[in-house]
Amino acid sequence: MTVQDIDRVDRAAFAEEWRRWRDAHERVLADPHGFLAVTSLRWLDAEPARFPDAPGAWSSTADGVRVELDEGEELTVDGAAVHGTYSFGILAERSSVYAGAGDAVIEVAKRGGHDIVRPRHPDNALLTAHVPAPAYEPDPRWVRTGRFVPYGTPRAVTVGAAVEGLQHVYDSPGQVEFELDGGTHRLTAFNGREPGSLLVLFTDATSGVTTYAANRTVSVAAPDAGGGVRVDFNRAVNLPCAYTDLATCPLPPAENRLPFAVEAGEKIPHERLGGQ
Repeated sequence: MTVQDIDRVDRAAFAEEWRRWRDAHERVLADPHGFLAVTSLRWLDAEPARFPDAPGAWSSTADGVRVELDEGEELTVDGAAVHGTYSFGILAERSSVYAGAGDAVIEVAKRGGHDIVRPRHPDNALLTAHVPAPAYEPDPRWVRTGRFVPYGTPRAVTVGAAVEGLQHVYDSPGQVEFELDGGTHRLTAFNGREPGSLLVLFTDATSGVTTYAANRTVSVAAPDAGGGVRVDFNRAVNLPCAYTDLATCPLPPAENRLPFAVEAGEKIPHERLGGQ
């Protein structure tokens, strides 16, 4: 937004729209099988291993993830009951499949080239005790109009992860450019969930002070026909690693550390403030 645009904003309506968005965001967090329900993070290898929060003995083989279920143990995969030995096959990087186990869900995934299992239980204390993270009050100043600067071809960008020693590789289609207080800033963007949309991981001068130290993320709608974008930092949110150590979230590229304080969006979650 320009200064003139900000002056014309109906601040009451702006705040109400933000609160509706935030309520919807919190409903996702409250999903009984969302990441707040994760009870453990298990790194698989060739030796079958049993875990107290998931049925079966799990292993990572040349043919992918395999589970060996004892008599009386059962999983549900794609609506069908599974017994005995079952192979999930070779998983693509950053993909996940889910198997039902009573009222729990077992996530089977690949992260940083490693096969993992993450059981998700709806009675997990992190989920049942969750309250919304504190956030800055919405401010139209933090809605920045800018432009998308595409690369000629997407570039592979390697970033660190919340888990020490792990790396993620993402294709970046380009950068998002915006201005603030007379300065021009560019952030490397990754592909978002919706076709054409973008996702930006960043840190800023609030990181580790009022906001989570490792990262925050903001979604950007697909650029318009002229490459224009709208970056709303009021909708900057925490990634799963802000709530739990059982996440493998990516860290922002080095160039995505903003030199000023983005006093907008979500702050450090109560779960971290409480030492959990």
